Amino acid sequence: MRSDLTALQQNMGYTFKDISLLETALTHASYANERRGGECNERMEFLGDAVLGLIAANHLYHHDDRNEGALSKQRSSVVCSEALASYSRQLDVGAYLRLGHGEQLGGGAERTSNLENAFEALVAAIYLDGGLDAARAFALPFLEKELAARRQARFKDHKTQLQEIIQQNPGERVEYVLVAEKGPDHDKKFTVEVHLHSNVIGRGTGHTKKEAEQQAAREALRLMGF
Repeated sequence: MRSDLTALQQNMGYTFKDISLLETALTHASYANERRGGECNERMEFLGDAVLGLIAANHLYHHDDRNEGALSKQRSSVVCSEALASYSRQLDVGAYLRLGHGEQLGGGAERTSNLENAFEALVAAIYLDGGLDAARAFALPFLEKELAARRQARFKDHKTQLQEIIQQNPGERVEYVLVAEKGPDHDKKFTVEVHLHSNVIGRGTGHTKKEAEQQAAREALRLMGF
């Protein structure tokens, strides 16, 4: 366990006014129990979970126009155990966790549940120290990166599937054509058509050309009955 929290704060991009909040966020119940007192991060986990949910929901509400069910699934995907643990791993949080002796020997610094809980506690600590804007500035880049990765993985299947279907007929190929580009630089929207023998078989819109292409492939697959 590293006791100097300077490097962790640098990784987080946030410097605490009250360093005790960060110390508590990193304190596992086993550590507090061994010392027969002191606060662990469990209450912070509770608060951090709620703050993360609000940050994710607010972002999705303003950037995803799908229905409530789809938004709920997206929110769940970026605040699930594996996702939260991965955020902690990116920050090397495990090296700073304050664990009891047995928990440390049992690999607690790399345990998914501990890393998940620690990330929630870190969000709560920043929220308590600097407010919602500070917590959002810390957490949102992780959520956006996870959303983009999941979106790309989902979209990749549409283009791959369409290509595999078209290739069943030798000599045929699809072409993706950019037909419109609108909006300011920070909020561009692209419209792409997918052509087969100069015929439009799908059309899609997205915040990037790749996303628009994947949406076009998705529509083509739908129109083809897949």
